[in-house]
Amino acid sequence: MFEILQYQFMQNAIIAAFLVSIACGIVGTYVVVKKIVALSGGVAHTAFGGIGLGYLVGIDPLLAAVPWTILSALGIGTISKETQISEDTSIGMFWAVGMALGILFIYMSSGYAPDLFSYLFGNILTVPSSELLLMALMDVVIILFAFIFYKKLEAVSFDEEFAEISGINTRYIYLLLLCMVALSVVVMIKAVGIILVIALLALPAAIARKYSSNLLGMMGYAIGLSILLSLGGLYLSYIFDLPSGSTIILLLAVAFVLSSLQQKMGKHKRVRPSSQK
Repeated sequence: MFEILQYQFMQNAIIAAFLVSIACGIVGTYVVVKKIVALSGGVAHTAFGGIGLGYLVGIDPLLAAVPWTILSALGIGTISKETQISEDTSIGMFWAVGMALGILFIYMSSGYAPDLFSYLFGNILTVPSSELLLMALMDVVIILFAFIFYKKLEAVSFDEEFAEISGINTRYIYLLLLCMVALSVVVMIKAVGIILVIALLALPAAIARKYSSNLLGMMGYAIGLSILLSLGGLYLSYIFDLPSGSTIILLLAVAFVLSSLQQKMGKHKRVRPSSQK
């Protein structure tokens, strides 16, 4: 097992797994509690427009995706809150437009886009050291946002109406949360790809919610689970020569199913004695 650590690409992949887990553990907890998983999927798919723009103007696609995805998240949030357009309609519109613009920009760019497949479906084994630095920087920003605005984010996530009555600027905090989602999406793109980001955001936090009822506990569980299962999926993909992104997601899905079955069996055991009286 340890012989794989001698390769630079595997070292980068392991570091990337830790960085991705921090982002998905923190932001994914808010996403699951706030029930905005579908919105997060829309934000993830709009990122493809930024990647296409990066190819067009000749800069790192991941770097170009940062402002693009943040603006898209703010656009979805603003339209759904300030207009008569429903949230699911705005998600669908940005989702489709982002993907379409990405395809158009790549078509207009000169040359061949060699890493395009990894941005769509993920390949954590191809993350270079330069992108690790960008991922680490975005993790720092996410941690700072989560720490500074923890109480307000907690209030808005659990009960937005009560938070507004309490004097919290819920619109501002909601848009801040969407910016955090946008940053986490960019962190995860190279690991699992745009198509599978939504699963990496939701599954660790959904499992963690079964074992903790508070945000900090959920975040801790989600980060730990994500690290463990990401490294497990990475190792399995290396051993069996499988796509890394899909292997990680499938392992997370198996863990979610097993945790659900374990929880159901636990409830059944607690109810059973009383039913026999």
